[in-house]
Amino acid sequence: MELRHLRYLVAVAEAGSLTEAAQRRLHTSQPSLSRQIRDLEKEVGVELLARSVHGVELTAAGRGFLDHARLALMQVDAAVEAARRAAQPARKTLAIGFQTGHEMNWLPRAMKVLHDELPNLDVTISSDYSPDLAEAVARGRVDVAFLRREPGYDLEYVVVDREPLVALLPSDHRLAARHAVRPQDFAGQTFIGGSNKATVLRAVTEEYFRRAGVEVRWDHGVDNLAMAMSLVASTGGLSLMPAYAENLLPPSVVSRPLEGEAPTIEIAVGYSKSNTSPALNLFLSRLIAVQRV
Repeated sequence: MELRHLRYLVAVAEAGSLTEAAQRRLHTSQPSLSRQIRDLEKEVGVELLARSVHGVELTAAGRGFLDHARLALMQVDAAVEAARRAAQPARKTLAIGFQTGHEMNWLPRAMKVLHDELPNLDVTISSDYSPDLAEAVARGRVDVAFLRREPGYDLEYVVVDREPLVALLPSDHRLAARHAVRPQDFAGQTFIGGSNKATVLRAVTEEYFRRAGVEVRWDHGVDNLAMAMSLVASTGGLSLMPAYAENLLPPSVVSRPLEGEAPTIEIAVGYSKSNTSPALNLFLSRLIAVQRV
């Protein structure tokens, strides 16, 4: 079994199509990709993909194999990154990631922690969605990130804040006249919530409505805040998003607090224990300076 077999299976699973995975992600032919997948299934001894006229999907065995395949690929990428950094030890480097939209809140705090070391430290900054940041940290492309506690990644997390959810609604919506929005106000409304990829936000939102005894029709699932704001404006629907969204709202969308005790979503610093970067260890040793909890 070779690494390319694992990469091919992951690509097909994420694309849901052998043709799309071959052409757009792997830049190979579909027959060649099919042969590689068959070779992998022969070596594993079970069918990993179920094929139909509608495309392909993972079998139960394939779903079990996929998680370990992803972890193996992440560990390989992390090993490569560690080797490259070890080959250039002259200057300390630190790659910090921020969940998109949180930079304005957390970048100044992170830089303050590192202020004394900045003359001797190369710091690179990136912004991405939380699940993608977690994968980047797991693969060694980012040393540390401000993100959600994403399941499915072998990372350590230190919670630095708990952020309340707020209601997003069109500026001309009747509820915009309210000072606060109740959970019951969402019933019967078009609702835009976190997709299955945004697992943390979706779980917190579902638990909020469950505790309130309110049934909400999940009309649109979104991966990120930009998609949520666009759909709120275009569909006239409502959404629940973390409060940092208030920093980024267009004129067509407004926010309102939730009546009573609002649900919260954690902001954490995530890192890999296998990362032995001295700069990372220094940052973690001073992390208490940025914590709000």
